[in-house]
Amino acid sequence: MNRRAWLAASSAALLSGCIRSGLPEINKVPDFELIDQDGRPFRSTEQLKDRIWVADFFFTTCNGPCPRMSALMRRVQDATAGFDGVRLVSFTVDPKTDTPEVLRAYGRRFKQNPARWSLLTGDPETLRKLGAEVFYLGGMGPEHGTRFALVDRKMRLRGYYETTDSSCVENVVADIRKLRRELL
Repeated sequence: MNRRAWLAASSAALLSGCIRSGLPEINKVPDFELIDQDGRPFRSTEQLKDRIWVADFFFTTCNGPCPRMSALMRRVQDATAGFDGVRLVSFTVDPKTDTPEVLRAYGRRFKQNPARWSLLTGDPETLRKLGAEVFYLGGMGPEHGTRFALVDRKMRLRGYYETTDSSCVENVVADIRKLRRELL
């Protein structure tokens, strides 16, 4: 396709709202309210509105995959540092242990940038429902997935990334780029 034809096709697609990433629409993430690592209310309608975000489920006393997942989330944080409107959200599956103070210390361990990466605790039932019924990444306690989930600007779950895959970070960053080009 020559440049003129490409420009015409691109313009028509833009005008019709057809620019799509090719990523599936898996599920809708409902509005939720939890508590962040600083003890402040975290409202999805405020902090995640019109943002692309990556989610995971973890707990701070995990001796299994959680530290590796948090290290990978740090790599996603670093790789997307120049991307406006991209957030990272880690939900605890052990809210009884993972208080804001514990989450804040855990975040420091992984060099969390609180302006971009939130560690959330709060109502156990809200956390359970998000993990099991929205993200399909497990319930509470040590039974949780080892995947990252990608959510678009319209709060739609769009992809999963297995953190045991050596290309996990590169794949999630590539799909974030796709979503950044996608029209709302």
